[in-house]
Amino acid sequence: MRKILVAFFTTIALHTYAQSPVASRIRSGFDVGLAIKNDYYNPSITYYQLINLGDQRLFSLGWTGRLGAFYGDNLNYYTAPAQLTRGQAGLGSLGKPLIVQNIDTVRFDYVTMTSFNLGLRAQFNLGLVEVGASADLLGITLLRRYRTGRYRSSTGAFSTIDSLNREVQRPFQGPDAFQGSRPQRWNLRLLGDNDYGMLATEVYARIRINQRFAVKAGYQWLTTEMVVDNRDVIADNNRFRNRTGFPYIALTLPIFH
Repeated sequence: MRKILVAFFTTIALHTYAQSPVASRIRSGFDVGLAIKNDYYNPSITYYQLINLGDQRLFSLGWTGRLGAFYGDNLNYYTAPAQLTRGQAGLGSLGKPLIVQNIDTVRFDYVTMTSFNLGLRAQFNLGLVEVGASADLLGITLLRRYRTGRYRSSTGAFSTIDSLNREVQRPFQGPDAFQGSRPQRWNLRLLGDNDYGMLATEVYARIRINQRFAVKAGYQWLTTEMVVDNRDVIADNNRFRNRTGFPYIALTLPIFH
């Protein structure tokens, strides 16, 4: 963890490439930050580019490119697909109650993954203070570390070949409760339980220290997903999701145009 944080925060040198600050309709820069809670860590570097709208330039809208890693201990991942958790997929699943009897769990001692996502950001500019929100939309998980999790299901089973070369179904019980898994490769925001992969959403406030530095603080919601090697043939599922919320702090390094 120490090496990762050192590597991230040494990117502070990036600000030396900035030009002289001048008034511009475009704002851009880097957020170098960390979200942390108990045994969960999410260091990240985010490039942002915003367009100031209106004559007063009180509102900005733009895009982000976010490289983030997640490290967590003792995590429960729950059945992911909206078809199972809410009874239907798509926008119709939003607001539907959770179907508790359809929820299985995979428990991991340790999970790590790294992803790159593109997203949207909206911001209000109030002098020295800026407030806004960001959301990842789509991307890819780059480092997909293989982990073994403990599968907890009262009805689930997977297909395998027995010693007589016959296909049989075995429950996720006893030694077969320990299942190999990897992070979901593709990240895509489809809202609610329709989402895929590792996606972050944040709200924040930023205070400018001077023209070249600002401090940003906020709250971040992070969704991560693991895919189990052996699909549950009863529920037709091998996707499991964890949602974590934690405080976030960052150093902002503007780039002047």
